[in-house]
Amino acid sequence: MRYAKEGIPFIVGSAILALLALGAAVRMGGAWWIVAVLIAVIAGWVAYFFRDPERSGDRGEHLVVAPADGKVVLITEIDEPTFVGGRAMRVSIFMNVFSVHVNRYPVSGVVRHVKYAPGKFLNAVSEASSAENEQTSVGIDTGRYRVLVRQIAGLIARRIITYSREGDAVTQGERMGLIRFGSRVDVFVPVGSTLRTKLGELTSAGTTVIAELPR
Repeated sequence: MRYAKEGIPFIVGSAILALLALGAAVRMGGAWWIVAVLIAVIAGWVAYFFRDPERSGDRGEHLVVAPADGKVVLITEIDEPTFVGGRAMRVSIFMNVFSVHVNRYPVSGVVRHVKYAPGKFLNAVSEASSAENEQTSVGIDTGRYRVLVRQIAGLIARRIITYSREGDAVTQGERMGLIRFGSRVDVFVPVGSTLRTKLGELTSAGTTVIAELPR
């Protein structure tokens, strides 16, 4: 199993704590066995959280794949002036603490816009989190269209990691970053795109097709 490199310190640290607790349980017994089991469970969850499986699926210049594992919680048409430059369809995917948290590019193209904005840590499911929470926006120019991906911190998530730099040529399904411990990712596509997802659908980053760009 591959793990996100940003998670290695957490995985190693929790594993060391689990081994120390096990050693204490062997020496002293009693309640230390309960402590050792609890820490081992936490260490296992940390490793599970930072898993980074390989992904494959349909690819194409008109296809938009999910940038995140999770559940589609919002689909709305809104103004997106910062990069799309007009009306856009927004698909919001909420990642819980059991989701794979590695994010992937929904389309291929060139990164033309990267912007970090500090903010609050509201529940990422809420509509307000899209505007008020800490976030990083990445705009991709496909050559014909502009697609925006927004990584949004949540109630628990306090660290957004983005690999994108302006001018980077990126490939659909390639890793674009990570959000630690529960969060949300919004995708903005031009109006006229055909949605291929619906509210409540479970998505797989880099695999699930969520929209088709206008032809």
